Amino acid sequence: MGPMDGVRVIELGLWIAGPSCGGILADWGADVVKVEPLAGDPFRSLAWLYPDSINPPFELDNRGKRSIAVDITTPEGLALVHDLLATADVFLTNYRSGGLERAGLDPESLAKAYPRLVYAHVSGYGLSGEERDRAAYDVGAFYSRGGVAAAITPEGNDIPYPRGGMGDHMTGLAAAGGVAAALYSRERSGEGQLVATSLLRIGAYMHGWDHNVTARLGTDTVPVSRGAPPNPLINGYRCGDGKWVWLLGMEADRHWPQVVRALDRPQWEDDVRFNGIEARREHAAELVALMDEVLATRSREEWAAIFDDHDVWWAKVQTTLELRNDPQAAAAGCYVPAPLPDGSTTDMVASPVDFGSTNWFVREPVPELGQHTEIVLMELGKEWDEIEQLKTAGAIP
Repeated sequence: MGPMDGVRVIELGLWIAGPSCGGILADWGADVVKVEPLAGDPFRSLAWLYPDSINPPFELDNRGKRSIAVDITTPEGLALVHDLLATADVFLTNYRSGGLERAGLDPESLAKAYPRLVYAHVSGYGLSGEERDRAAYDVGAFYSRGGVAAAITPEGNDIPYPRGGMGDHMTGLAAAGGVAAALYSRERSGEGQLVATSLLRIGAYMHGWDHNVTARLGTDTVPVSRGAPPNPLINGYRCGDGKWVWLLGMEADRHWPQVVRALDRPQWEDDVRFNGIEARREHAAELVALMDEVLATRSREEWAAIFDDHDVWWAKVQTTLELRNDPQAAAAGCYVPAPLPDGSTTDMVASPVDFGSTNWFVREPVPELGQHTEIVLMELGKEWDEIEQLKTAGAIP
């Protein structure tokens, strides 16, 4: 059932960064109860982007959960959240701090009421500072302000448009690891604690090499151009069929002879412009141009065989469809069977960690909005007349 079997998580989350953590915990076996507003998690609205009103991004981050719809702005709805928290091991949220404080759902308040509760908070900009409640999303706090966009945009180029959820998923994974550590700590101390991470923090950590250079040297870092990288053996090249390969010669002097032989350019070994990593860095633009000419003479499939024969380290640059059909992706567990509401199954992207003796699987389909409201309330001991009263009060649909 997974290493989190028996752990109960109450998720008060919207969009991606918080719910992605809940999705990972659900994959790992936790009972994740997703508390949604009566209108639903706005992430559900992205179904308009896809045919037949399916929503693959929402499915990835919310499969295996149970959904209850609650208006927490009503006294009755807020009381229901507390009823749930009294049964929980983990409270997971990515609501902004100010709103949580106004509702009495801030870390300090809940620590007093539920001392064993692990409180996991995922934010855009952290829990402190004047801008802690600024609107974020990962494209704002992670990609833009966290320095990611600037790091991959060579001077004079337009900023690349980001893919959805990149920073969100890294942040959710970090939060899931933090939850696991806090639960382990609770086993020894008996006390819960706050686990906090942010999109801004993950943006800094994701390309921490650059940020640590700046922290240590006090200088800005300069984005690298493919046409003149510091090491031309760590670079992408277009093959004759239009497909790309990425060379992996991190130890440049070690890998240089194999690359020269594979490209059948023995004269390069005696060329003073390329004699050593520093010379190749100085003449990187010239070498990349020459390598571009050579790589354009054969297809990627042809170069694959040549590179492997000459022990050149390399990788395919693949699209999502190519990865989906890559046998190694299947062997590595990149996809997992997931149930659908109609009883069939489909492959979805797997959360990125496996376990040797507590193997996980996707237990339940993506829930409909409020699908489990009455069931969860009855588990709390609510009688049917109480549930009807909550409906009349507008606390639940």
